[in-house]
Amino acid sequence: MNQRWRQILLWGLPITIALVLAWQVLGSGGLNGLKPGGPTVAPRNTAVARMSYGRFLDYVQAGRVTSVDIYDGGRDAVVEAVDPDLDNRVQRLRVDLPGLAPELINTLKAEGISFDIHPPKTAPPALGLLGNLLFPLLLIGSLIFLARRSNNMPGGPGQAMQFGKTKARFAMEAETGVMFDDVAGVNEAKQDLQEVVTFLKQPEKFTSVGAQIPKGVLLVGPPGTGKTLLAKAIAGEAGVPFFSLSGSEFVEMFVGVGASRVRDLFKRAKENSPCLIFIDEIDAVGRQRGAGIGGGNDEREQTLNQLLTEMDGFEGNSGIIIIAATNRPDVLDSALMRPGRFDRQVTVDAPDIKGRLSILEVHSRNKKLDPELSLDSIARRTPGFTGADLANLLNEAAILTARRRKETISLSEIDDAVDRIIAGMEGQPLTDGRSKRLIAYHEVGHALVGTLVKDHDPVQKVTLIPRGQAQGLTWFSPDEEQMLVSRSQLKARIMGALGGRAAEDVVFGRSEVTTGAGGDIQQVASMARQMVTRFGMSNLGPMSLEGGSQEVFLGRDLMTRSDVSEAISKQVDDQVRNIVMQCYQETLELVGAQRELMDDLVELLIEKETLDGDEFRDMVAKVTNIPEKERFSPVLN
Repeated sequence: MNQRWRQILLWGLPITIALVLAWQVLGSGGLNGLKPGGPTVAPRNTAVARMSYGRFLDYVQAGRVTSVDIYDGGRDAVVEAVDPDLDNRVQRLRVDLPGLAPELINTLKAEGISFDIHPPKTAPPALGLLGNLLFPLLLIGSLIFLARRSNNMPGGPGQAMQFGKTKARFAMEAETGVMFDDVAGVNEAKQDLQEVVTFLKQPEKFTSVGAQIPKGVLLVGPPGTGKTLLAKAIAGEAGVPFFSLSGSEFVEMFVGVGASRVRDLFKRAKENSPCLIFIDEIDAVGRQRGAGIGGGNDEREQTLNQLLTEMDGFEGNSGIIIIAATNRPDVLDSALMRPGRFDRQVTVDAPDIKGRLSILEVHSRNKKLDPELSLDSIARRTPGFTGADLANLLNEAAILTARRRKETISLSEIDDAVDRIIAGMEGQPLTDGRSKRLIAYHEVGHALVGTLVKDHDPVQKVTLIPRGQAQGLTWFSPDEEQMLVSRSQLKARIMGALGGRAAEDVVFGRSEVTTGAGGDIQQVASMARQMVTRFGMSNLGPMSLEGGSQEVFLGRDLMTRSDVSEAISKQVDDQVRNIVMQCYQETLELVGAQRELMDDLVELLIEKETLDGDEFRDMVAKVTNIPEKERFSPVLN
């Protein structure tokens, strides 16, 4: 018997019994019958008026009653009587009787009134028994229905026994659809992880020389660099069973559930070894123990303890390799990072220019690119972009191409997509003359200082078209991968950021400067303070003044303790102010010396609304010498 028929019987039988009993109860009074030998009598539930017992006796004595039908053992009666108020018409009335008294019977006989006594109908004994069982059956059926329904609800009572089961997605043949060829820009990481694949395919190659493969591999890197994609590629290359889940899926609000899920996960993994376990965002469960107070962290710590035991406890886990990913390795528990657990860390960092080119080649396979579009130029245009950023860039460019009804993606769509990703959606240019001119001077100030300062990155574009919260933008594009930044470069960046405020100061006067430089000033203050406190680039000497700060948990409040004295703090503030003011003074002198050139650039920018870097530099070169910047052109082939 299938599930459908069981449900029909479960609910159909009690409902049928209830209907039968209801019919029997309603029909037990017998008022729907006919009076033997007399006129048709309407059932008592159809009587339209009620008469009191005293008035009924008055009608009997007055000879107005023609017939009486007595029901329910003398407690109820239907009377046919002549009503003088209704032209002596016969009316059916109901009367509540005190009981089947002999005096009433004698009175009816003496008056010659036709009457009949209807005995109550009784249900058969079997139906009486079913009637007694009806309520328990309905109650039991309802409980069964609710129990079955709650079993299918997340978190219901039926799920209680399933809390301890792992939620890991399981692929027996690791059909992730991703191979190492689909992962680009992380060649060093791929080389380290290739050993994991080789061990899963040919373990004897390592065991024959006494080598042991690391039990755990921790992928560390910023978001979007391809850590999850690498784990899928390992499973796809190895072709072994693959368990994947997130660190947050271990923890529930019930204490002990996470530890039970860890045990169940490794139990299933042992049954399918050799296999891979991938835990994404492991920092959700692997944070440093003892960092918090209260029961809310007990569940997470129990889960972590169980994970530590399973990874390197008394029982070995041969053939099980754990791969985890996180962008917060600094918060992980030290026991999790020791040899024997996650004893190998693989850094998956943002790609360099060669890596970006490789990633663009992978993601452009299904894109229609303009023959004149060079992926090399896109790679140079996007320093700091991760693999996810580059995939999004090409997708946004393809959307813009379809919106503009073009057939291929050109450099124009790429530039607009880069601008949108970095700065936001494009807005409508300003039409107000004064505001537009002020913004133009501000942006030209940035670009002019960046062009005339030797160690500043070259200008790529200056525009008055708003994007996001910015009313105008100046783009700078470095020509090299800047892994290390010199003091002169930091100073040049500070001057370039102050160029907009300096232009407002020179042209409109100090009393007319605007809030448009607010973000620039915050950036300047941050760079100057890091030069003093982190990089030792001030008169205080090579001292790091941020190492003494540490986070301390006090109850539920996060406090900050610093070992730097008040005297040193004042000196830091003085040094930061000196750096900023010195850079601002040099920027004012540079902008003031090129006032006429700046006016010409502003007029051209207002006319065109956008100037690319080459056009801007050509116009500056006609008036003054541009310092030769050191450019780096890496070989990409």
